[in-house]
Amino acid sequence: MSVAELKERHIAATETVNNLRERLKQRRLSLLDTDIAGYARSQGRAPVTFGPTDILCCRTLQGHTGKVYSLDWTSEKNRIVSASQDGRLIVWNALTSQKTHAIKLPCAWVMTCAFSPTGQSVACGGLDSVCSIFNLNSPTDRDGNLNVSRMLSGHKGYVSSCQYVPGEDTHLITGSGDQTCVLWDITTGLRTSVFGGEFQSGHTADVLSISINGSNSKLFVSGSCDATARLWDTRVASRAVRTFHGHEGDVNSVKFFPDGNRFGTGSEDGTCRLFDIRTGHQLQVYNQQHQDNEMAHVTSIAFSISGRLLIAGYTNGDCYVWDTLLAKVVLNLGSLQNSHEGRITCLGMSADGSALCTGSWDTNLKVSNHFSLIIKTCSLSVA
Repeated sequence: MSVAELKERHIAATETVNNLRERLKQRRLSLLDTDIAGYARSQGRAPVTFGPTDILCCRTLQGHTGKVYSLDWTSEKNRIVSASQDGRLIVWNALTSQKTHAIKLPCAWVMTCAFSPTGQSVACGGLDSVCSIFNLNSPTDRDGNLNVSRMLSGHKGYVSSCQYVPGEDTHLITGSGDQTCVLWDITTGLRTSVFGGEFQSGHTADVLSISINGSNSKLFVSGSCDATARLWDTRVASRAVRTFHGHEGDVNSVKFFPDGNRFGTGSEDGTCRLFDIRTGHQLQVYNQQHQDNEMAHVTSIAFSISGRLLIAGYTNGDCYVWDTLLAKVVLNLGSLQNSHEGRITCLGMSADGSALCTGSWDTNLKVSNHFSLIIKTCSLSVA
Protein backbone atom coordinates (compact mmCIF):
# COMPACT_ATOMS: atom_id res chain seq x y z
CA MET A 1 0.00 0.00 0.00
CA SER A 2 1.40 3.35 -1.05
CA VAL A 3 1.88 6.37 1.23
CA ALA A 4 -0.84 8.23 -0.66
CA GLU A 5 -3.32 5.41 -0.07
CA LEU A 6 -2.43 5.31 3.62
CA LYS A 7 -3.02 9.05 3.89
CA GLU A 8 -6.42 8.70 2.20
CA ARG A 9 -7.45 5.90 4.56
CA HIS A 10 -6.26 7.94 7.54
CA ILE A 11 -8.28 10.97 6.42
CA ALA A 12 -11.37 8.81 5.87
CA ALA A 13 -10.99 7.14 9.28
CA THR A 14 -10.54 10.51 11.01
CA GLU A 15 -13.67 11.85 9.34
CA THR A 16 -15.62 8.76 10.43
CA VAL A 17 -14.46 9.15 14.03
CA ASN A 18 -15.39 12.84 14.06
CA ASN A 19 -18.84 12.08 12.65
CA LEU A 20 -19.42 9.38 15.27
CA ARG A 21 -18.26 11.74 18.01
CA GLU A 22 -20.69 14.42 16.84
CA ARG A 23 -23.56 11.91 16.65
CA LEU A 24 -22.76 10.74 20.18
CA LYS A 25 -22.69 14.36 21.39
CA GLN A 26 -26.08 15.08 19.83
CA ARG A 27 -27.52 11.87 21.28
CA ARG A 28 -26.36 12.80 24.76
CA LEU A 29 -27.81 16.28 24.39
CA SER A 30 -31.16 14.80 23.35
CA LEU A 31 -31.23 12.74 26.56
CA LEU A 32 -30.53 15.76 28.76
CA ASP A 33 -34.02 17.22 29.06
CA THR A 34 -32.90 19.62 31.81
CA ASP A 35 -29.89 20.68 33.87
CA ILE A 36 -29.42 21.03 37.62
CA ALA A 37 -30.53 24.66 37.68
CA GLY A 38 -33.66 23.96 35.64
CA TYR A 39 -34.69 21.14 37.95
CA ALA A 40 -33.90 23.16 41.09
CA ARG A 41 -36.03 26.07 39.85
CA SER A 42 -38.90 23.70 39.11
CA GLN A 43 -38.72 22.56 42.73
CA GLY A 44 -38.85 26.13 44.02
CA ARG A 45 -35.33 26.13 45.46
CA ALA A 46 -34.07 29.52 46.65
CA PRO A 47 -30.51 30.76 46.03
CA VAL A 48 -27.92 31.16 48.74
CA THR A 49 -27.87 34.68 50.17
CA PHE A 50 -25.08 36.58 51.90
CA GLY A 51 -25.21 39.36 54.45
CA PRO A 52 -22.75 42.28 54.24
CA THR A 53 -20.39 40.71 56.79
CA ASP A 54 -20.87 37.00 56.03
CA ILE A 55 -17.63 36.74 54.04
CA LEU A 56 -14.67 38.82 55.17
CA CYS A 57 -11.04 39.05 54.07
CA CYS A 58 -9.47 38.54 57.48
CA ARG A 59 -5.79 38.25 56.53
CA THR A 60 -3.41 39.32 53.77
CA LEU A 61 -0.27 37.18 53.54
CA GLN A 62 2.57 39.38 52.31
CA GLY A 63 6.08 38.13 51.64
CA HIS A 64 6.39 37.10 48.01
CA THR A 65 8.05 39.52 45.59
CA GLY A 66 6.71 37.89 42.44
CA LYS A 67 3.41 36.66 41.05
CA VAL A 68 1.80 33.88 43.10
CA TYR A 69 1.00 30.87 40.93
CA SER A 70 -0.11 28.10 43.28
CA LEU A 71 -1.18 27.35 46.85
CA ASP A 72 -2.29 24.43 48.99
CA TRP A 73 -3.68 23.90 52.51
CA THR A 74 -2.62 21.28 55.02
CA SER A 75 -5.22 18.83 56.22
CA GLU A 76 -5.15 20.36 59.73
CA LYS A 77 -6.39 23.65 58.15
CA ASN A 78 -3.94 26.12 59.73
CA ARG A 79 -1.02 26.09 57.26
CA ILE A 80 -0.71 27.13 53.63
CA VAL A 81 2.11 26.64 51.14
CA SER A 82 2.43 29.05 48.21
CA ALA A 83 4.63 29.11 45.11
CA SER A 84 5.69 32.31 43.40
CA GLN A 85 7.60 33.60 40.41
CA ASP A 86 10.13 34.97 42.90
CA GLY A 87 11.51 31.42 43.03
CA ARG A 88 10.39 30.60 46.55
CA LEU A 89 7.97 28.39 48.37
CA ILE A 90 6.58 29.98 51.53
CA VAL A 91 4.85 28.01 54.26
CA TRP A 92 2.45 30.21 56.23
CA ASN A 93 0.62 29.93 59.51
CA ALA A 94 -2.83 30.94 58.29
CA LEU A 95 -3.97 31.91 61.79
CA THR A 96 -1.11 34.30 62.57
CA SER A 97 0.05 35.25 59.02
CA GLN A 98 3.60 34.32 60.03
CA LYS A 99 6.01 32.55 57.69
CA THR A 100 7.40 29.28 59.05
CA HIS A 101 9.51 28.39 55.99
CA ALA A 102 10.83 30.30 52.99
CA ILE A 103 12.35 27.78 50.60
CA LYS A 104 14.61 28.91 47.77
CA LEU A 105 13.93 26.72 44.74
CA PRO A 106 16.41 25.21 42.27
CA CYS A 107 14.27 26.61 39.43
CA ALA A 108 12.53 29.97 39.83
CA TRP A 109 9.87 29.15 37.23
CA VAL A 110 7.60 27.23 39.58
CA MET A 111 4.00 26.49 38.56
CA THR A 112 2.55 24.23 41.24
CA CYS A 113 2.94 23.21 44.88
CA ALA A 114 1.30 20.77 47.29
CA PHE A 115 1.37 19.73 50.94
CA SER A 116 1.75 16.08 51.88
CA PRO A 117 -1.20 14.59 53.84
CA THR A 118 0.77 14.71 57.12
CA GLY A 119 2.05 18.23 56.44
CA GLN A 120 5.65 17.06 56.91
CA SER A 121 6.76 17.76 53.33
CA VAL A 122 5.91 19.92 50.33
CA ALA A 123 6.24 19.30 46.60
CA CYS A 124 6.61 21.71 43.71
CA GLY A 125 7.23 21.66 39.97
CA GLY A 126 7.61 23.97 37.02
CA LEU A 127 9.53 24.65 33.84
CA ASP A 128 12.47 22.47 34.90
CA SER A 129 10.23 19.41 34.23
CA VAL A 130 11.04 18.06 37.70
CA CYS A 131 8.89 17.61 40.80
CA SER A 132 10.99 18.53 43.85
CA ILE A 133 10.19 17.28 47.36
CA PHE A 134 11.22 19.16 50.50
CA ASN A 135 11.10 17.67 54.01
CA LEU A 136 10.10 20.53 56.32
CA ASN A 137 11.73 18.78 59.28
CA SER A 138 15.15 18.59 57.61
CA PRO A 139 17.94 20.84 58.89
CA THR A 140 18.78 23.92 56.83
CA ASP A 141 22.16 24.64 55.26
CA ARG A 142 24.51 27.48 56.23
CA ASP A 143 22.44 29.98 54.26
CA GLY A 144 19.23 28.87 55.97
CA ASN A 145 17.85 27.03 52.94
CA LEU A 146 16.21 23.61 52.86
CA ASN A 147 17.83 21.12 50.54
CA VAL A 148 15.76 19.06 48.12
CA SER A 149 15.08 15.66 49.68
CA ARG A 150 13.91 13.99 46.45
CA MET A 151 13.75 14.98 42.77
CA LEU A 152 11.21 13.18 40.62
CA SER A 153 12.59 13.28 37.08
CA GLY A 154 10.98 11.74 34.02
CA HIS A 155 8.61 14.24 32.44
CA LYS A 156 9.59 15.62 29.04
CA GLY A 157 7.68 18.87 29.57
CA TYR A 158 6.97 21.35 32.35
CA VAL A 159 5.23 20.12 35.51
CA SER A 160 1.95 22.02 35.66
CA SER A 161 0.30 20.36 38.65
CA CYS A 162 1.00 17.97 41.49
CA GLN A 163 -1.03 16.41 44.29
CA TYR A 164 -0.23 13.84 46.96
CA VAL A 165 -2.42 10.75 47.04
CA PRO A 166 -4.75 11.26 50.04
CA GLY A 167 -3.48 9.49 53.14
CA GLU A 168 -0.09 8.70 51.57
CA ASP A 169 3.09 10.73 51.94
CA THR A 170 4.86 8.24 49.67
CA HIS A 171 2.85 8.65 46.46
CA LEU A 172 2.14 11.68 44.33
CA ILE A 173 0.56 12.40 40.93
CA THR A 174 1.86 15.02 38.52
CA GLY A 175 0.47 16.53 35.32
CA SER A 176 2.77 17.84 32.60
CA GLY A 177 3.14 19.71 29.36
CA ASP A 178 4.29 16.44 27.80
CA GLN A 179 0.58 15.44 27.69
CA THR A 180 0.92 12.83 30.44
CA CYS A 181 0.19 12.32 34.12
CA VAL A 182 2.50 10.22 36.29
CA LEU A 183 2.02 8.37 39.57
CA TRP A 184 5.29 8.48 41.52
CA ASP A 185 6.74 6.42 44.35
CA ILE A 186 8.51 9.13 46.33
CA THR A 187 10.51 6.64 48.39
CA THR A 188 12.28 5.29 45.32
CA GLY A 189 11.87 8.34 43.07
CA LEU A 190 10.52 6.09 40.31
CA ARG A 191 7.43 6.28 38.14
CA THR A 192 4.78 3.74 39.14
CA SER A 193 2.41 4.44 36.22
CA VAL A 194 2.21 6.79 33.25
CA PHE A 195 -1.20 7.98 32.03
CA GLY A 196 -1.48 9.12 28.43
CA GLY A 197 1.38 9.79 26.07
CA GLU A 198 1.56 7.04 23.47
CA PHE A 199 -1.90 5.74 24.40
CA GLN A 200 -4.69 6.89 22.09
CA SER A 201 -7.06 7.60 24.95
CA GLY A 202 -4.65 10.10 26.50
CA HIS A 203 -4.63 13.87 26.18
CA THR A 204 -3.52 15.37 22.87
CA ALA A 205 -2.14 18.58 24.41
CA ASP A 206 -0.57 19.86 27.64
CA VAL A 207 -2.07 18.66 30.93
CA LEU A 208 -2.79 21.73 33.07
CA SER A 209 -4.52 20.44 36.18
CA ILE A 210 -5.28 17.28 38.14
CA SER A 211 -7.58 16.39 41.04
CA ILE A 212 -7.62 13.14 43.01
CA ASN A 213 -10.94 11.73 44.21
CA GLY A 214 -11.19 12.15 47.97
CA SER A 215 -13.64 9.25 48.25
CA ASN A 216 -11.65 6.84 46.07
CA SER A 217 -7.98 7.74 45.76
CA LYS A 218 -7.57 5.31 42.85
CA LEU A 219 -9.45 7.75 40.62
CA PHE A 220 -8.24 11.14 39.43
CA VAL A 221 -9.28 13.60 36.76
CA SER A 222 -7.09 15.76 34.52
CA GLY A 223 -7.74 18.91 32.50
CA SER A 224 -5.85 19.82 29.34
CA CYS A 225 -5.21 22.32 26.56
CA ASP A 226 -7.08 19.90 24.28
CA ALA A 227 -10.32 21.28 25.84
CA THR A 228 -11.18 17.98 27.52
CA ALA A 229 -11.11 16.49 30.99
CA ARG A 230 -10.30 12.80 31.43
CA LEU A 231 -10.98 10.38 34.23
CA TRP A 232 -8.21 7.91 35.12
CA ASP A 233 -7.96 4.81 37.30
CA THR A 234 -4.45 4.28 38.72
CA ARG A 235 -5.03 0.51 38.52
CA VAL A 236 -5.54 0.72 34.72
CA ALA A 237 -2.99 3.15 33.34
CA SER A 238 -3.30 2.07 29.72
CA ARG A 239 -6.34 4.18 28.90
CA ALA A 240 -8.62 6.87 30.30
CA VAL A 241 -11.81 5.60 31.91
CA ARG A 242 -13.83 8.39 30.35
CA THR A 243 -13.33 11.60 28.35
CA PHE A 244 -15.46 14.68 29.02
CA HIS A 245 -16.17 17.14 26.22
CA GLY A 246 -17.96 20.49 26.30
CA HIS A 247 -15.38 23.22 26.79
CA GLU A 248 -14.23 25.34 23.88
CA GLY A 249 -10.85 26.28 25.35
CA ASP A 250 -8.07 25.03 27.62
CA VAL A 251 -9.29 23.35 30.80
CA ASN A 252 -7.19 25.27 33.33
CA SER A 253 -8.57 23.77 36.52
CA VAL A 254 -10.33 20.60 37.65
CA LYS A 255 -11.66 19.79 41.11
CA PHE A 256 -13.61 16.83 42.44
CA PHE A 257 -16.98 17.52 44.03
CA PRO A 258 -17.09 16.60 47.75
CA ASP A 259 -19.13 13.42 47.14
CA GLY A 260 -16.60 12.08 44.62
CA ASN A 261 -19.26 11.34 41.99
CA ARG A 262 -18.89 14.63 40.15
CA PHE A 263 -16.17 17.13 39.36
CA GLY A 264 -15.96 20.74 38.27
CA THR A 265 -13.86 22.37 35.57
CA GLY A 266 -12.74 25.93 34.83
CA SER A 267 -11.70 26.91 31.34
CA GLU A 268 -10.12 29.48 29.08
CA ASP A 269 -13.56 29.75 27.43
CA GLY A 270 -14.75 31.64 30.53
CA THR A 271 -17.07 28.95 31.83
CA CYS A 272 -17.12 26.47 34.68
CA ARG A 273 -18.86 23.15 34.21
CA LEU A 274 -20.03 20.27 36.38
CA PHE A 275 -19.72 16.68 35.12
CA ASP A 276 -20.91 13.32 36.45
CA ILE A 277 -18.23 10.60 36.36
CA ARG A 278 -20.83 7.82 36.43
CA THR A 279 -22.74 8.85 33.30
CA GLY A 280 -20.22 11.11 31.59
CA HIS A 281 -22.89 13.79 31.27
CA GLN A 282 -22.40 17.50 31.68
CA LEU A 283 -24.77 18.53 34.46
CA GLN A 284 -24.42 22.30 34.46
CA VAL A 285 -22.65 25.27 32.85
CA TYR A 286 -21.71 28.27 34.99
CA ASN A 287 -21.32 31.35 32.82
CA GLN A 288 -22.05 35.01 33.43
CA GLN A 289 -20.99 38.21 31.69
CA HIS A 290 -18.47 40.24 33.67
CA GLN A 291 -18.99 43.93 34.40
CA ASP A 292 -16.39 45.01 31.85
CA ASN A 293 -18.23 42.93 29.20
CA GLU A 294 -15.06 41.08 28.28
CA MET A 295 -14.59 37.34 28.48
CA ALA A 296 -12.40 36.59 31.48
CA HIS A 297 -10.74 33.19 31.60
CA VAL A 298 -11.23 30.89 34.58
CA THR A 299 -7.90 30.16 36.27
CA SER A 300 -8.82 28.10 39.34
CA ILE A 301 -11.85 26.61 41.11
CA ALA A 302 -12.80 25.14 44.48
CA PHE A 303 -15.95 23.78 46.12
CA SER A 304 -17.32 24.49 49.57
CA ILE A 305 -17.33 21.47 51.85
CA SER A 306 -21.04 20.88 51.17
CA GLY A 307 -20.72 21.42 47.42
CA ARG A 308 -23.39 24.11 47.36
CA LEU A 309 -20.85 26.81 46.51
CA LEU A 310 -18.37 26.85 43.63
CA ILE A 311 -15.66 29.51 43.88
CA ALA A 312 -13.96 30.49 40.62
CA GLY A 313 -11.04 32.87 40.06
CA TYR A 314 -10.75 34.84 36.81
CA THR A 315 -8.04 36.62 34.87
CA ASN A 316 -9.68 40.04 35.36
CA GLY A 317 -9.49 39.80 39.17
CA ASP A 318 -13.08 38.67 39.71
CA CYS A 319 -13.67 35.80 42.12
CA TYR A 320 -17.22 34.56 41.71
CA VAL A 321 -19.03 32.51 44.31
CA TRP A 322 -21.55 30.40 42.39
CA ASP A 323 -24.63 28.72 43.78
CA THR A 324 -24.04 25.31 42.17
CA LEU A 325 -27.68 24.36 42.46
CA LEU A 326 -29.15 27.38 40.66
CA ALA A 327 -26.09 28.36 38.54
CA LYS A 328 -26.22 31.93 39.86
CA VAL A 329 -23.40 34.18 41.04
CA VAL A 330 -24.28 35.05 44.64
CA LEU A 331 -21.14 37.06 45.47
CA ASN A 332 -18.07 38.50 43.76
CA LEU A 333 -15.17 38.43 46.21
CA GLY A 334 -13.23 40.58 43.75
CA SER A 335 -15.59 43.50 44.41
CA LEU A 336 -15.20 43.44 48.19
CA GLN A 337 -13.03 45.82 50.14
CA ASN A 338 -9.38 44.75 50.42
CA SER A 339 -9.63 42.40 47.44
CA HIS A 340 -6.80 41.52 45.06
CA GLU A 341 -5.46 44.08 42.59
CA GLY A 342 -4.54 41.62 39.87
CA ARG A 343 -5.48 38.36 38.21
CA ILE A 344 -6.56 35.52 40.51
CA THR A 345 -4.20 32.66 39.74
CA CYS A 346 -5.03 30.07 42.40
CA LEU A 347 -7.43 29.40 45.24
CA GLY A 348 -8.17 26.69 47.74
CA MET A 349 -10.60 25.85 50.53
CA SER A 350 -9.36 24.78 53.96
CA ALA A 351 -9.98 21.17 54.98
CA ASP A 352 -12.85 22.08 57.31
CA GLY A 353 -14.38 24.44 54.73
CA SER A 354 -14.25 27.48 57.01
CA ALA A 355 -11.75 29.56 55.05
CA LEU A 356 -10.79 30.32 51.46
CA CYS A 357 -7.32 31.38 50.37
CA THR A 358 -6.67 33.13 47.06
CA GLY A 359 -3.38 33.94 45.31
CA SER A 360 -2.80 36.63 42.72
CA TRP A 361 -0.41 38.38 40.38
CA ASP A 362 -0.36 41.19 42.96
CA THR A 363 2.11 38.96 44.91
CA ASN A 364 -0.27 38.53 47.86
CA LEU A 365 -2.45 35.79 49.29
CA LYS A 366 -5.72 36.60 51.03
CA VAL A 367 -7.63 34.47 53.50
CA SER A 368 -11.41 34.93 53.70
CA ASN A 369 -13.33 33.25 56.49
CA HIS A 370 -16.89 32.66 57.73
CA PHE A 371 -17.63 30.22 54.89
CA SER A 372 -18.62 27.67 57.52
CA LEU A 373 -21.52 29.91 58.54
CA ILE A 374 -23.03 29.44 55.10
CA ILE A 375 -22.13 25.84 54.34
CA LYS A 376 -23.74 24.58 57.51
CA THR A 377 -27.11 25.79 56.33
CA CYS A 378 -27.10 24.83 52.67
CA SER A 379 -26.03 21.92 50.56
CA LEU A 380 -26.33 20.54 47.06
CA SER A 381 -28.54 17.49 46.80
CA VAL A 382 -28.80 16.07 43.30
CA ALA A 383 -29.19 12.38 42.51
